[in-house]
Amino acid sequence: MNLDSLKIKGGATLNGRIKAQGAKNAMTKLLVASLISDKKCIFHNVPNIGDVEITVALCREIGMDVLWDREKHIMEVQTKELKNLKISQRFSGANRIPILMIGALLGRTNQEIIVPTVGGDDLGSRPLDFHMASLKKLGAAVGYREDKEDASYFAKANLGLQGALITLAYPSVGATENTILAAIRAKGKTIIKNAAIEPEIVDLILFLQKLGANIFIDTDRTIHIEESNKFYEALHYVIPDRNEIISYALATIATKGRIFIEGAEHLHLITFLNKLREVRAGFNIKKDGIEFFYDKELKGNLHIETDVHPGFMTDWQQPFVVLLTQTKGSSVLHETVYENRFGYIKTLKEMGADIELFTKCLGSNKCRFNSLNHKHSLVVKGPSNLVTKDIKIPDLRAGFAYVMAALLADGKTTIEQKSFLDRGYENIVEKLQSLGANIEKNKNKSPKNLDILKKSLNKELV
Repeated sequence: MNLDSLKIKGGATLNGRIKAQGAKNAMTKLLVASLISDKKCIFHNVPNIGDVEITVALCREIGMDVLWDREKHIMEVQTKELKNLKISQRFSGANRIPILMIGALLGRTNQEIIVPTVGGDDLGSRPLDFHMASLKKLGAAVGYREDKEDASYFAKANLGLQGALITLAYPSVGATENTILAAIRAKGKTIIKNAAIEPEIVDLILFLQKLGANIFIDTDRTIHIEESNKFYEALHYVIPDRNEIISYALATIATKGRIFIEGAEHLHLITFLNKLREVRAGFNIKKDGIEFFYDKELKGNLHIETDVHPGFMTDWQQPFVVLLTQTKGSSVLHETVYENRFGYIKTLKEMGADIELFTKCLGSNKCRFNSLNHKHSLVVKGPSNLVTKDIKIPDLRAGFAYVMAALLADGKTTIEQKSFLDRGYENIVEKLQSLGANIEKNKNKSPKNLDILKKSLNKELV
């Protein structure tokens, strides 16, 4: 058996209370953003997860000093000087964070910045064209080098950066973040149109304003940024992780239980909560969080299309599909963000789920994958009785979908490659045990080194 594994006995109903962790997709970007200045930054609600560990290692290589109190979830960082502008190839393929360092560092140095190639899950094409086009428009020379020993991206702004009007071809999260970071020190004013406006983007903007940026979000996905040269120490509380919240909520509802998630933010979950209403699941919004519960027989016949925020998030569809296997009726899901994010369906079908994949767009949203022969739509029928199966996790979100399926299956399921879950879910075993799940991890401790983390880190949105 893989030392990095879980054993789950299905049939338990989840009940109880947990606290939402800090958002993975916020904290990693906040660390990179702090590189813009030499001032001290203090973060609260820092999640103890693999993706933060790898980002800390990357930032330390640049010159960042880091004090991390894991027990209190507080991190203090400061980058007084840039000690190294070439990120080691040992980080090649680790995650999507290195490419964002270009935006953060371009305004702080006129020397060449070199970062290794990106890596992650095989979810489909994630070109960096959007990033490169924006950085070039701001005045940077950027490109890609490849030789026998390594492959890397490079960037340099000899004459400094100049503000510009930038219209993104697609509201890419990563490209929006990179453009924002580079524009903070660019001369004059930068306007980014068709920008991503995810809660994590808003959180980044709030942090940058504390740091000294003059920045705001206008209507119609437009972000305005004025040149900033004076920076301040910043204290920031990381927003709750909406992906973790919906994961535990769906697992609880699927097992016919009840959970209160402290810190769950209503504003971040509007689209998700509407879909819960449609399946006849229950939720109560309270002052300090949200309660989720099974209310009555779950109803299918939903139509879901993933989209950029404020649409239905692509990271929500995997656990939601598992919930739909327990609803009465047929439901349709159309994936419009990635063309290859249904790799987990084969395993669910082997466990007894009734799901069929289609290359056609089963939806009305404009889709980049129309007529490209990608299986990016599905129909799921329920309810289905799921059976046990030994499973290897291929990526983070599929990993939690498999955990959900194992909780519903009759018998004991072994799930290998737990490290994928560790990169996004803090103390997942302990949290599920506190809710009543019959779950245990292999007692042999897996090595927590860079090679293990690299294998388990997935890409961010382009």
